[in-house]
Amino acid sequence: MLNKRGAGFWIHAWWPVALGAALIAFESSPRFGTDHTSGPLRWIWQSIFGPVSNVHWELIHVCIRKSGHFVGYGMIGLAWLRAWKMSLPRMRMLFDIALAVLGTAVIASGDEFHQRFLPNRGSSPWDVLLDCCGAVIMCLLAWTIVRFSRPKLQLTKQTVGR
Repeated sequence: MLNKRGAGFWIHAWWPVALGAALIAFESSPRFGTDHTSGPLRWIWQSIFGPVSNVHWELIHVCIRKSGHFVGYGMIGLAWLRAWKMSLPRMRMLFDIALAVLGTAVIASGDEFHQRFLPNRGSSPWDVLLDCCGAVIMCLLAWTIVRFSRPKLQLTKQTVGR
């Protein structure tokens, strides 16, 4: 069955994963370090919520950045899940989720390893764990939605008698 699929199918199935990995590689540059994101994010925050002290801003900035990790890698997890579901349609959804989280862990680990060599970036295994948690939660949420939104087969006397 896999041999009958053309290049267009594989591109369609996997381009979101490639795009997500490219976006992570772009964001893993020095220009997206804490020292470069604080100013713009603080301006946006204060435009919406008003002035904030420096002490409070440090905590808010960390929360924004870590939320970005969680949501961003959650979306990459969904891209992996979609790709695996399309590529291995007969596999169980939970197996696809495991593959999606594994793929996310590989990208997150590579990102953190790369950041270790940048002067204004940090590297932490806790970020990889946070990234994987984002993928797990988003994939399980997708699984829950798919599982419980399927129409239930209702047996009636007409369908049972056939």
